[in-house]
Amino acid sequence: MPYSARPHTVRLLALGCLFALCSSLIFAPAARAQGPYHLAAQWKVGGDSWWDYMAVDPVSHLLYVTHGDQVVVIKPSGKVLDRMTGFKGLHGVAFDASGKYGFLSDGGANEVVVFNRKTRAIVAHIPAGQNPDGLTFDPYTETAWAFNGRSNTATVVSARTLNVVATIALPGRPEFPVADGRGYVYDNIESLSKIVKINATTHQIVAAWPLAPCQSPSGLAIDTAHHRLFSVCHNKMMAIVDTDSGKVVATVPIDQGPDAARFDPRHQLAFSTNGQGTLTVIHEDSPDHYTVIQTLPTKRGARTMALNLATGTIYTDTADFGPAPKPTPGQHWHRPSLIPGSFTVLEIKR
Repeated sequence: MPYSARPHTVRLLALGCLFALCSSLIFAPAARAQGPYHLAAQWKVGGDSWWDYMAVDPVSHLLYVTHGDQVVVIKPSGKVLDRMTGFKGLHGVAFDASGKYGFLSDGGANEVVVFNRKTRAIVAHIPAGQNPDGLTFDPYTETAWAFNGRSNTATVVSARTLNVVATIALPGRPEFPVADGRGYVYDNIESLSKIVKINATTHQIVAAWPLAPCQSPSGLAIDTAHHRLFSVCHNKMMAIVDTDSGKVVATVPIDQGPDAARFDPRHQLAFSTNGQGTLTVIHEDSPDHYTVIQTLPTKRGARTMALNLATGTIYTDTADFGPAPKPTPGQHWHRPSLIPGSFTVLEIKR
């Protein structure tokens, strides 16, 4: 006769299947919340100044960290290779497409500084507007773009002649820019909660798109394949914008105090570093749909970020803080004091 399971065996099998199903329902969300990224290392690199942007040289894979009056150059191992000094108040760092030059925005000196990436020798000091801050390189026109936070302008520098080729008036206070490689540069206008789209050849603003409900945008990233911008905003959200229409196609929750955004095209992931001490990891399910897959604890103050596109490694930086001084009359907030020697770079890996 054909084999048939005994009744108690059937019950055991059914209970086992039910347990397995319940376990998957219980533990799968926890595993998903844990996410693919972890804090791999913390490198104490020293220096007692405040910091701003950081970027990975795509040719050498060295990490460049702007840190007050110096640039700290760090190997992928975490060893400090060099310190470029003599600056007055650094913000941005960007690299040309040829592998020859790097660019720095020195807000304290009101200039763009050009250096040789092999020797790190300074080759040019180029006057910019007041307090050049966000900085990007456009490979389409071979130009570096510095966005001047106090004069509400953009200074465009030719990588071939190392001269200023344009100064563009902006409608408000700029923040971080990106280039799409197709002849357009985009920048967050923090004071108006807008993004401007600039023709990189004619140097004309062709659009200024409201980011509502996003407020006070800072960091900006781009998915060039799907024509999407990722703008992080100080009301704890990321706004995703269509670069063709200017439409806000989605918003995603992030944590407080964001200052940088990056996009990894290989894994279709957008990132926000949040000053409260987290990294938000967002998956692009489709160009108009996004899911937060991880909120990784980092460290208080870790608000800027760099991404090595070749390895997927993320970097952020911060320091240890003492108490904030009491506000003077008419002021509501003061930066907390920094504990000397505590400046640290965090390495985050999959």
